[in-house]
Amino acid sequence: MTNITSNTYNVIGLMSGTSLDGLDIAFCRFSVDNNNWSYQIEQADTIPYSDYWRKQLVSLETADALTFQQVNTEYGFYLGQRVSDFIVVNNLNPDFVSSHGHTIFHQPEKKLTVQIGAGAAIASKCKLTVVSDFRSMDVALSGQGAPLVPIGDKLLFPEYDFCLNLGGFSNVSYQHNGQRIAFDICPVNIVMNEICNKMGKPYDDKGEIAASGMLSTYLLNELNQLGHYKQVANIPKSLGKEWVLKNIYPLIDQYELADNDLLRTFCEHIAIQVAKALAHKPAGKMLVTGGGVYNSFLMECIKKHTAHEIVVPDKKTIEFKEALVFAFLGVLRMRNEINCLKSVTGANRDNCGGSVCIYK
Repeated sequence: MTNITSNTYNVIGLMSGTSLDGLDIAFCRFSVDNNNWSYQIEQADTIPYSDYWRKQLVSLETADALTFQQVNTEYGFYLGQRVSDFIVVNNLNPDFVSSHGHTIFHQPEKKLTVQIGAGAAIASKCKLTVVSDFRSMDVALSGQGAPLVPIGDKLLFPEYDFCLNLGGFSNVSYQHNGQRIAFDICPVNIVMNEICNKMGKPYDDKGEIAASGMLSTYLLNELNQLGHYKQVANIPKSLGKEWVLKNIYPLIDQYELADNDLLRTFCEHIAIQVAKALAHKPAGKMLVTGGGVYNSFLMECIKKHTAHEIVVPDKKTIEFKEALVFAFLGVLRMRNEINCLKSVTGANRDNCGGSVCIYK
């Protein structure tokens, strides 16, 4: 394995988001020279979840304790096998694996966050050292445990004024008074994919369904009045599935709108909240990544509402930026360097999160 004093690291990053699109796996190379980091995504793939794993991940939050722990371990073996297959197919020689896992509970106000995928199970299957459980230390230090990507934004993408991600949730990060500021803005694919799933579709391809819908100003106004959006823009705040279940679905269910009208309205809601979150900042370059980038209608809505210059990067960065950054968080953990910022999460101090299972 690469020594922690090395300047080059070859790491496999694993990411599973709340939208349940599948497992993102990326083999990344990082180099550092005089504290300046560079990266390359060498190989990457998204492995769709089987019906079995979709059902397991969706239902696990209501399972009994024994079932929960069994699935936690089984999912770890599943991740380890996917890593092993990925290594063989692409003839790779990684130094270690860095795994986000899949979030089942995220309630930082209760000092609780759980991402399943046991690190020991992953390590035993792929025969590599594994870094996992990145959020627990920050939550224990009274932080939100999210978002974690901003340290990667700061060190890997310094040329952009803003880094916006459109995944299960939208989140943004930027420099402000010498500190990195970051926060979750609003739900995106976690809601829109659920609406599409009820139509028998995995997602709204290019936003064509939303584009065919009618805007409901009544629902839009109610969505925009939710308490989360009234918080100060740049304070640490994060969103989870629980918040969506409590606040979004009951609201949209009240209106009994056609699915395309719901999608049309929700796209407008996302665009308004993204613009509002950055309205206090001078116009600048904004890197936009995540699956939402492929929703052309959503992107047009965002462009309509903001003055910032939107920059869409190459396909690998769009799709695998989170896997890239979690690979990078693992590098920082192995170097015993800060990988979670209190200015982002609201924790008592900057910290170095991640549990390490060394395979020997």
